[in-house]
Amino acid sequence: MSTQPPPNLSEEELRQIEAEMERITVDDVLLQTLVTLINLAARKGGLARRPGDEGPPPDLEQMHQAIEGARAIMPLVEARHADKLGPVRDTLSQLQMAYAQLKQAAPAAGPAGEEPAAEAEQRESPQPGQAGPAQKSGRLWVPGQ
Repeated sequence: MSTQPPPNLSEEELRQIEAEMERITVDDVLLQTLVTLINLAARKGGLARRPGDEGPPPDLEQMHQAIEGARAIMPLVEARHADKLGPVRDTLSQLQMAYAQLKQAAPAAGPAGEEPAAEAEQRESPQPGQAGPAQKSGRLWVPGQ
Protein backbone atom coordinates (compact mmCIF):
# COMPACT_ATOMS: atom_id res chain seq x y z
CA MET A 1 0.00 0.00 0.00
CA SER A 2 1.42 3.35 -1.02
CA THR A 3 1.98 6.03 1.59
CA GLN A 4 2.38 8.78 -1.02
CA PRO A 5 -0.56 11.22 -1.02
CA PRO A 6 -2.31 11.94 -4.31
CA PRO A 7 -0.49 14.88 -5.92
CA ASN A 8 -3.59 17.01 -6.42
CA LEU A 9 -4.58 17.25 -2.72
CA SER A 10 -3.54 20.08 -0.42
CA GLU A 11 -2.23 19.47 3.08
CA GLU A 12 -5.57 20.67 4.51
CA GLU A 13 -7.53 18.24 2.32
CA LEU A 14 -5.25 15.41 3.42
CA ARG A 15 -5.82 16.31 7.09
CA GLN A 16 -9.59 16.32 6.52
CA ILE A 17 -9.46 12.90 4.88
CA GLU A 18 -7.34 11.53 7.71
CA ALA A 19 -9.75 12.92 10.31
CA GLU A 20 -12.71 11.35 8.49
CA MET A 21 -10.93 7.99 8.32
CA GLU A 22 -10.35 8.14 12.07
CA ARG A 23 -14.01 8.98 12.75
CA ILE A 24 -15.73 6.47 10.47
CA THR A 25 -16.16 2.85 11.52
CA VAL A 26 -16.38 -0.34 9.50
CA ASP A 27 -19.87 -0.70 10.92
CA ASP A 28 -20.83 2.65 9.33
CA VAL A 29 -19.53 1.52 5.95
CA LEU A 30 -21.31 -1.84 6.14
CA LEU A 31 -24.65 -0.22 7.02
CA GLN A 32 -24.31 2.40 4.27
CA THR A 33 -23.33 -0.27 1.75
CA LEU A 34 -26.31 -2.40 2.75
CA VAL A 35 -28.72 0.50 2.23
CA THR A 36 -27.05 1.44 -1.06
CA LEU A 37 -27.31 -2.12 -2.40
CA ILE A 38 -30.99 -2.31 -1.46
CA ASN A 39 -31.67 1.01 -3.20
CA LEU A 40 -29.72 -0.11 -6.27
CA ALA A 41 -31.62 -3.40 -6.43
CA ALA A 42 -34.92 -1.51 -6.45
CA ARG A 43 -33.71 0.88 -9.15
CA LYS A 44 -32.18 -1.83 -11.33
CA GLY A 45 -35.46 -3.75 -11.08
CA GLY A 46 -37.41 -0.69 -12.18
CA LEU A 47 -39.21 -0.56 -8.83
CA ALA A 48 -38.15 2.96 -7.83
CA ARG A 49 -40.03 4.78 -10.59
CA ARG A 50 -43.07 6.95 -10.08
CA PRO A 51 -46.23 5.63 -11.74
CA GLY A 52 -46.26 6.63 -15.38
CA ASP A 53 -42.53 7.27 -15.57
CA GLU A 54 -40.71 5.25 -18.16
CA GLY A 55 -37.11 4.26 -17.90
CA PRO A 56 -34.76 1.57 -19.05
CA PRO A 57 -35.97 -2.02 -18.84
CA PRO A 58 -35.14 -3.86 -15.61
CA ASP A 59 -31.57 -5.12 -15.39
CA LEU A 60 -32.20 -8.40 -13.63
CA GLU A 61 -28.54 -9.38 -13.49
CA GLN A 62 -27.65 -6.15 -11.66
CA MET A 63 -30.72 -6.49 -9.43
CA HIS A 64 -29.72 -10.05 -8.51
CA GLN A 65 -26.14 -9.02 -7.78
CA ALA A 66 -27.29 -6.17 -5.52
CA ILE A 67 -29.67 -8.49 -3.64
CA GLU A 68 -26.96 -11.11 -3.16
CA GLY A 69 -24.52 -8.44 -1.96
CA ALA A 70 -27.05 -7.18 0.58
CA ARG A 71 -27.73 -10.75 1.73
CA ALA A 72 -24.00 -11.29 2.22
CA ILE A 73 -23.66 -8.16 4.36
CA MET A 74 -26.74 -8.83 6.54
CA PRO A 75 -25.05 -11.30 8.92
CA LEU A 76 -22.23 -8.83 9.50
CA VAL A 77 -24.55 -6.03 10.58
CA GLU A 78 -27.09 -8.25 12.37
CA ALA A 79 -24.57 -9.06 15.08
CA ARG A 80 -24.69 -5.45 16.31
CA HIS A 81 -27.97 -4.07 14.96
CA ALA A 82 -30.45 -6.97 14.83
CA ASP A 83 -33.08 -5.03 16.78
CA LYS A 84 -33.11 -2.19 14.20
CA LEU A 85 -32.98 -4.20 10.98
CA GLY A 86 -36.62 -5.33 10.72
CA PRO A 87 -37.49 -2.83 7.97
CA VAL A 88 -34.29 -3.69 6.10
CA ARG A 89 -35.07 -7.42 6.26
CA ASP A 90 -38.62 -6.74 5.06
CA THR A 91 -37.40 -4.62 2.16
CA LEU A 92 -34.83 -7.22 1.16
CA SER A 93 -37.51 -9.92 1.23
CA GLN A 94 -39.78 -7.79 -0.95
CA LEU A 95 -36.93 -7.24 -3.40
CA GLN A 96 -36.27 -10.97 -3.57
CA MET A 97 -39.95 -11.59 -4.33
CA ALA A 98 -40.00 -8.84 -6.96
CA TYR A 99 -36.88 -10.28 -8.55
CA ALA A 100 -38.44 -13.75 -8.71
CA GLN A 101 -41.58 -12.32 -10.31
CA LEU A 102 -39.61 -10.26 -12.83
CA LYS A 103 -37.37 -13.22 -13.64
CA GLN A 104 -40.39 -15.45 -14.18
CA ALA A 105 -42.03 -12.85 -16.44
CA ALA A 106 -38.83 -12.30 -18.47
CA PRO A 107 -38.68 -14.22 -21.75
CA ALA A 108 -36.41 -17.26 -21.66
CA ALA A 109 -33.22 -16.81 -23.66
CA GLY A 110 -32.87 -20.27 -25.14
CA PRO A 111 -32.27 -21.33 -28.74
CA ALA A 112 -35.43 -21.32 -30.89
CA GLY A 113 -37.56 -20.40 -27.88
CA GLU A 114 -36.50 -23.40 -25.81
CA GLU A 115 -36.46 -22.89 -22.09
CA PRO A 116 -33.05 -23.33 -20.41
CA ALA A 117 -32.81 -26.64 -18.58
CA ALA A 118 -32.22 -25.05 -15.17
CA GLU A 119 -35.39 -22.97 -15.44
CA ALA A 120 -37.40 -25.93 -16.71
CA GLU A 121 -36.25 -27.94 -13.69
CA GLN A 122 -37.33 -25.14 -11.33
CA ARG A 123 -40.80 -25.06 -12.86
CA GLU A 124 -41.38 -28.80 -12.30
CA SER A 125 -43.49 -29.41 -9.23
CA PRO A 126 -41.94 -31.71 -6.65
CA GLN A 127 -43.82 -34.83 -5.69
CA PRO A 128 -45.62 -34.66 -2.33
CA GLY A 129 -43.15 -35.22 0.47
CA GLN A 130 -40.12 -34.39 -1.70
CA ALA A 131 -37.99 -31.28 -1.40
CA GLY A 132 -38.51 -28.57 -4.00
CA PRO A 133 -35.73 -26.61 -5.74
CA ALA A 134 -35.45 -24.01 -2.98
CA GLN A 135 -35.15 -26.67 -0.29
CA LYS A 136 -32.64 -28.66 -2.34
CA SER A 137 -30.45 -25.59 -2.71
CA GLY A 138 -30.25 -25.23 1.06
CA ARG A 139 -31.39 -21.62 0.86
CA LEU A 140 -34.89 -22.17 2.21
CA TRP A 141 -35.43 -22.55 5.91
CA VAL A 142 -38.06 -25.16 6.69
CA PRO A 143 -39.25 -25.44 10.30
CA GLY A 144 -38.27 -28.73 11.91
CA GLN A 145 -35.67 -29.62 9.29
